[in-house]
Amino acid sequence: MEGQTHRDLKERTMQFSAASIRFYQKLPMTTEAQVCGKQFLRSATSVGANTRSAFRGRSPKEFKAKLGVVIEEADECGFWLELMQNTGIIEAKPANSLLLEASELVSIFTTIVKR
Repeated sequence: MEGQTHRDLKERTMQFSAASIRFYQKLPMTTEAQVCGKQFLRSATSVGANTRSAFRGRSPKEFKAKLGVVIEEADECGFWLELMQNTGIIEAKPANSLLLEASELVSIFTTIVKR
């Protein structure tokens, strides 16, 4: 992958992480919301951190391994968001854009790893 694509994906995952923090800050203070929210937040911020790390990888093997973590974490974000929606912790609408972005990131990084 070329440099501009790396910068674009690093920026995109940084924005995803930042939006996730803002989402978490608005969650109810109930125990279940905070437990699920913290799990979501860990995964979401890991997407950005591991993307950055992947593009600094020392080898193609390390690059693919780090992107594998990015894929897992982005997919896990979707799980926590869906769980919070399905249990009524959150309304569906506030999480929809994050769900879409997590899904798109999974697709993008899966395509990169398969190349």
